[in-house]
Order: sequence, then C-alpha cells, then structure tokens
Amino acid sequence: MIGIVDYGLGNIRAFENIFRQKDLPYSILRSAADFNGVSHIVLPGVGAFDQAMLRLKASGMREILETKVQVDGLPVLGVCVGLQIMMRSSTEGTVPGLNWIAGDVVRFQPPPGSTPLPIPHMGWNVARRTNNCGLLDGMGDTPNFYFLHSYHVRCDDVSDQIAKTDYMYGFACAVGRRNVYGVQFHPEKSHAAGVRLLANFAGI
Repeated sequence: MIGIVDYGLGNIRAFENIFRQKDLPYSILRSAADFNGVSHIVLPGVGAFDQAMLRLKASGMREILETKVQVDGLPVLGVCVGLQIMMRSSTEGTVPGLNWIAGDVVRFQPPPGSTPLPIPHMGWNVARRTNNCGLLDGMGDTPNFYFLHSYHVRCDDVSDQIAKTDYMYGFACAVGRRNVYGVQFHPEKSHAAGVRLLANFAGI
C-alpha cells in the first residue's frame, strides 16, 4: 500500500490518478493512524521550504513519518519541495530540514561571466542517470521530466546522486540513500516517464 502524505502541499489528485491507472493500491495519509498498513510513502510538496516544514509539523504526522522512514525503513519518495525538506537546510529559510540525506538546498546562481537564465527553472528537461538505481529503470539514460523550481539540492556525498540535469550548470535532480529517494522534477506531471518512475518506486 502506497501512502501519499497530505499535509496541504502538493497535487495529491495527480498521484491518485497515476496509482489508480497502474492498479497500485494507495491511501491518503492525513493523520498518524493512517500509516497503518502502508509499505511505501510519497511525500509531495510545493511552495517554500519553511512553510513545508511547518505544515508537516502542524499536521501531527512528522513523528510517525520519521519513525516509519528512519526506524522501520519504509521506502519514501520526496517530490519537489518534498525532496528539499529531506535535506539538512535551505538558503530559502531558517527552519531545519528532516536531514534524511546529508546536504543542503540552494538557489540557482548563474556562474560568474555567464548569461543568466530565467528563474524559476520551468518546463521539460533531461535527467542524466549517474548511477544504476532502479528508480529510473526502463526509460533509457536521458528521460525527460517536467520541472518548476528556483532552488535545488546539493548532496555532501556525490554517490547519493541518482541523476543530474543541466540548467545554468549541472545539479542533482534525483537522489537516493538507502530507503530514502527524492526527485526535484514532478513525475505526476511528466506523462509516461513520470508514470514509469512512480511504478518503479512502488516496486522497490
């Protein structure tokens, strides 16, 4: 059973539609009691880092979420801001993140002497696989996904990177450590590649 965390941030309906299409059992998690029977967790997110952390705490689900992920080892997939709050901190705010993957979240900064590109990074872009994690199986080495973000993650350990995307420079667009996975793009808006990614996650 895939549990989709609903703490008021994220397009829950889009994830529901994909899991229904793939005939994958799912449930919506709105309280600690809803985590019973869940085997996988999707943590969506849109908006600002601090807002997401505060909304997660206010939902009453942070403690059970941390137990399920950090103690019980359930696979979790963070999406967009859901990925970012898995990191240690963000230059966007001051509230500490969950620190499930060592690293920080930073705003796009054009390299000195380069021509600035529009921020946010919005639209379709290629994800280049950097390791053999099963999350991107079955879609070649350069699948296309839909992005909408002004901040991106920087992992302390490069081996935590699953894929990179180029925008101003190369940045990690998919990461993973043990049972914790995260993507900066929106699989729920990425058509066939996004559907395949979510199905791959369900099979982990």
